[in-house]
Amino acid sequence: MRMRGGAAAPAKPGSEDLIMRRLLVVLSLAVVVAGCANHSLVPKEQAVAIKNQDRTLAPHSAAIQDTIRQSGSVGALAFLDPGDGHLVVLPGDSPAEAWARYLASPSGSPTDRVSMPPVISFVHRADVPKAPESVTYSFLQQQETLRTTLAALDTEVRKLSDSVVATRRETQTSIATAREDMQKALDSLAEDLAAARKFMLQTAELGRLNQEMNVENTNAIRKLSAASQQVSANSAKLADTIRQLSDSLENQLKELAARLDAIQKRISDVK
Repeated sequence: MRMRGGAAAPAKPGSEDLIMRRLLVVLSLAVVVAGCANHSLVPKEQAVAIKNQDRTLAPHSAAIQDTIRQSGSVGALAFLDPGDGHLVVLPGDSPAEAWARYLASPSGSPTDRVSMPPVISFVHRADVPKAPESVTYSFLQQQETLRTTLAALDTEVRKLSDSVVATRRETQTSIATAREDMQKALDSLAEDLAAARKFMLQTAELGRLNQEMNVENTNAIRKLSAASQQVSANSAKLADTIRQLSDSLENQLKELAARLDAIQKRISDVK
């Protein structure tokens, strides 16, 4: 399954566990089918043992059904103890389940187990329209081994599933942290870019003001130069005027001195 944008959809939590459990169920069913073969597929010796087992259990059918009814199970494994010949009934919903239930009980411990015949019958409850099933003791042992293996595999699958969940959680946390750090870095970069843009605008404004000041200074210098030239011209005119006035004053003073001399001479002549 693909998500929008082409990204693979994340697996649902527990999907690996579910797939592994289904695989284990298929394997166990395959073993059950192989073990619960009908009479036409078993060797002649086992077929004889099955017939003998059915014949020896027939007188105990009432006791077997009472035990099944009291247990509330679908049926029970039933056989006569090879040692003393007493009836043994192990209730359960299937041969494998009845055997597993027996092994889990206190009497099913390795030291307290009853002796098992080579062939065992699984008798269904009276209201279940099925004939008794015959299973071998070796099959039940295989079931025990398979059950132990499946339990170990189930434990490993649970550990693997927990590890996957923990890894996914850590990955999501790391991604969230990295995303947060990246967002902070982007925000900081945006602030730096905004500050740089503001600085560039201020620099451009200063450049414009500097250009205007340069133009104004140039105009002022030009005006000052023109004024200086005008002052120089006026100074030259003033100097020329002063020189002319000085010459005129000198001539007038000379004339005045001559007149004074003439007047003084006349006064002397009068005396």
